[in-house]
Amino acid sequence: QVQLVESGGGLVQAGGSLRLSCVASGTISYINAMAWYRQAPGKQRELVARISTSSNTNYADSVKGRFTISRDNAKNSVYLQMNGLKPEDTGVYFCTAVFPFRDYWGQGTQVTVSS
Repeated sequence: QVQLVESGGGLVQAGGSLRLSCVASGTISYINAMAWYRQAPGKQRELVARISTSSNTNYADSVKGRFTISRDNAKNSVYLQMNGLKPEDTGVYFCTAVFPFRDYWGQGTQVTVSS
């Protein structure tokens, strides 16, 4: 069983920054990659950033140049540094661990950006 716990969300003004953290626990030997998704109010869940076991990264076009995903394998953690936040970044952010046959999801952490 795998558990993911996110933290670091909150309320910030436009232009501000937040750093999200996610810690994985349980049977995590077979994690292939980790990612952050978000779901804005009234919208579908979308991929924000992904990082592979070799630390290759991919970002949604809307966050390129503003967000940075990183991981610390020794701590079983993944992070999302969010700079230059915009109101459209508002949503629930979910940490995801990718396994060969399924993905595991955290409970999510709320990010609210005011104008």
